Amino acid sequence: MQALLFILIQAQPDTTTAAADTLSMASQQDSMSMLELLTEGGILMIPLFILSLVAIYVIAERWRSLNNSRIEVDGFLRTVEGMLKDGDRERALTYCDGIDKPLARILQAGIRRLGRPIRDIEDAISNAGKKEIYHLEKRMNWLATIAGVAPLIGFTGTVTGMIEAFMDIQSLQGNVNPSVLAGGIWEALITTATGLIVGIIAYGFHNFLLGKINRTVHELENASADFVDMLNAPSEKKQKERQKVG
Repeated sequence: MQALLFILIQAQPDTTTAAADTLSMASQQDSMSMLELLTEGGILMIPLFILSLVAIYVIAERWRSLNNSRIEVDGFLRTVEGMLKDGDRERALTYCDGIDKPLARILQAGIRRLGRPIRDIEDAISNAGKKEIYHLEKRMNWLATIAGVAPLIGFTGTVTGMIEAFMDIQSLQGNVNPSVLAGGIWEALITTATGLIVGIIAYGFHNFLLGKINRTVHELENASADFVDMLNAPSEKKQKERQKVG
């Protein structure tokens, strides 16, 4: 009996050591860093990483540009109107030139045409507006492309990874450890998860920034229409006075 107890006591540390080793291995797997996890996705993680950097750049650049394009429309129009009513056209041009905003550049194009038929002024404002809208929408197609391409690259990485896994099964004639097969599968799925994340972020910010662009364009159109109405007001007043004299 004593001999049996001695054997159990001697075996217990070995069992404890084995359990500790198992927990240690599990802890090492759980503590895998995000960078190490992403590197397991294969070579297609490189284009996904590049696309994510491009998306971040476009989002930050467009957000900053759209915020900088905002202007207090009513105050700006009142200032320009006051200068034009005083007959100080050059001062109005200088004032617009000193404000680096889309609306200032649009109205500046119209002020340069003062003295010509109102149709010429409207054409100048319209052409300047088209240029500003083009600059507001610049690089937005990049985000749309990333939103569509990134998930496809992710799916491609998963498909190629699954093909390699099944090729390994065939080469081993089916004698494969399930844990090895599971490891190959989750490594292949990393590209899909990464591609979906990049695509979702790009798609979400594309729609968000597009909404800001549409609001900015709407403000520019309304301000341009108010400016043309302001220019038309004196001529309409003169026509009414002529009709009364006649």
